[in-house]
Amino acid sequence: MSGIKRQFMAEGHLIDSGILTRILNLIVEEEANYNVDRFTMGRNNLETSRLELTVECTDNRKIDSITSKLVNLGCYEKIFKEAVLRPAPKDSTVPEDFYSTTNHKTLVFLNGTWHEVKKQRMDGVIVARGSDLICKKLRDVKEGEQVVCTSQSVRLIPSFRDRESGEFGFMVNDFSSERSVDVAVGKIAEEFRRVKKNGGRIIAVAGPVVIHTGGSQALASLIREGYINGLLTGNALAVHDIESVFFGTSLGVDLKTGRPTYEGHRNHIRAINRVFYHGSIKQAIEAGVINSGVMYEVIKKNIPYVLAGSLRDDGPLPETVTDIIEAQEKYQSMIQDASIVIMLSTMLHSIATGNMLPSWVRTICVDINPSVFTKLTDRGSSQTIGIVTDVGLFMRSLADKLSGK
Repeated sequence: MSGIKRQFMAEGHLIDSGILTRILNLIVEEEANYNVDRFTMGRNNLETSRLELTVECTDNRKIDSITSKLVNLGCYEKIFKEAVLRPAPKDSTVPEDFYSTTNHKTLVFLNGTWHEVKKQRMDGVIVARGSDLICKKLRDVKEGEQVVCTSQSVRLIPSFRDRESGEFGFMVNDFSSERSVDVAVGKIAEEFRRVKKNGGRIIAVAGPVVIHTGGSQALASLIREGYINGLLTGNALAVHDIESVFFGTSLGVDLKTGRPTYEGHRNHIRAINRVFYHGSIKQAIEAGVINSGVMYEVIKKNIPYVLAGSLRDDGPLPETVTDIIEAQEKYQSMIQDASIVIMLSTMLHSIATGNMLPSWVRTICVDINPSVFTKLTDRGSSQTIGIVTDVGLFMRSLADKLSGK
């Protein structure tokens, strides 16, 4: 083959991460040729490998397509080119050849040097403001803003497995229903202690199943003890948490006996009604009506929280954010600078949050349904650790580990 040639470079733990194989397989699948010009292998767990290769293709469009795909695997062109910036033609509209972001750390070559993109997330665009580069949702782009186009000046830094990790390395990008949950919980408890000691932030993304399975007291204790620094959830968790405080039930089922109670199906509506009588969850707490539970600890501890509304909501509670765009923005704001995000049995909120997270944020997904973990990783949240178990049992075990029991 004789045609267009481009030279690429890649650095990192290319072998044990499988990225080297993926790079070469991609080129072959695209029916192009390649030549490995230089490869330097890391000699220990701390040293990275370095790859230089030339890709040859006969078609301009084909080489552009291959370039874009190689960039998403962490390659970048050996000859640096200035970023292509084009103005947004109108609000919420960008040029057709815009660069679509991933959740990996991203650098753009601008004004003769590499600049890191701020507020990194997947499925966004990059806007340049002088030498500052910011990742934005398409809907937030304003007419005239300078948008990064094509991938020729973009470099990604994928998150590689930490081969020296003492806590999480054994579980990264993996899940199993057969793994010892007790061992996993012990490792997570160690990491929680480390993050808390170092002043990091742990965000919980929780669904109502936490309440249904008897995990509310455990989650409340983690909040009370300062292990949870923010709560992302929906109206349902708060409703059933408050129902459990008032009536000892969740969805009308007695949390001690596991049996349905007489007219228990009314209990969550009765809980909403009582909150509305006082005006809000906070006012009900101040009146002494709500004196325990997850929402009680959240408000007493004054940690930030978001109750995102949905079409299924009863009520909803006064604090529920019913504007979905506003809820998205509040979720995005909450996870800024998070050290760990733990997702507790909620497919909807887990996937939504995963789409907002950069790939270097450690993410734990606990669910009895392994497909939740699979959907997260399929959508790009490859940093996720999956633990397949009953979330109530998991939370009680984690609370016991952290309390020294």
